Amino acid sequence: MNLIKTELRKILQYPTFWVIMATYVLLQVLLIYFSSSFMVSGQALGKSLYDFPNLWMRFSYIAYFFNLLLGILVIVLITDEYSYRTLRQQVIDGRSRTEAVLAKFYVTLGLAATGTVFLLIMGLLFGLIYSKDTSLGAIFGKIDYLSYFFVQAVGYMCLAMFFAFLIRKSGLAIIAFLAWSKIVEPIIHYQIDDSIDRFMPMKVFGSLTPTPGQEIIDGLTSPTLALSPAWAVLPALFYIALLVLASMLLVRYRDL
Repeated sequence: MNLIKTELRKILQYPTFWVIMATYVLLQVLLIYFSSSFMVSGQALGKSLYDFPNLWMRFSYIAYFFNLLLGILVIVLITDEYSYRTLRQQVIDGRSRTEAVLAKFYVTLGLAATGTVFLLIMGLLFGLIYSKDTSLGAIFGKIDYLSYFFVQAVGYMCLAMFFAFLIRKSGLAIIAFLAWSKIVEPIIHYQIDDSIDRFMPMKVFGSLTPTPGQEIIDGLTSPTLALSPAWAVLPALFYIALLVLASMLLVRYRDL
């Protein structure tokens, strides 16, 4: 609890935190709202986008794109600790290096929980207003996609945390994080068999919030070999543990 309280005191007084979180909320609300105008097969999705229970899958998929923003926030929070020497001072004052990493991991859990609760509120708001079926069975059907999104958000932020501890400079760490997520690993995917590449980190994290209507796409093209969300949870947790451990080793064996 002391670790969490200390991190909260720092974060809640940090203007950059509020700017990034406000951007996260605003962009996500706008995308959810205007997604009903997207065209599929020449027709707008319309209010059917907000129908329970498929709403949870669709909203989780939309929120997936904003995990990069949460990752950038984690990088900024960690690299600023190096810039202002506060991480080093905390260790001098008695905090262990393991606790220093765990404190940031707790921050990722808090941010992921915040994003999940926000997604729950948005889903209930749009669903109760626009869904044709508002029975309890419909509302809570497929709500497990929120838990998949939570794991996914933690995974993205743990990857960002690793790059922050590895590189220590915000600009370079952000570039490395984005490059690995959107360029390097996708290139690797094309070089190896699908039966193997579906177990790679970003592919596993992406499998937690699959593209809505993927089964229709598979019917028109070759079927995807991506893991189902339920099967992707275990390897995702493995990668999260691996990234946290790697971050601990970096902090433990390098000068602060």
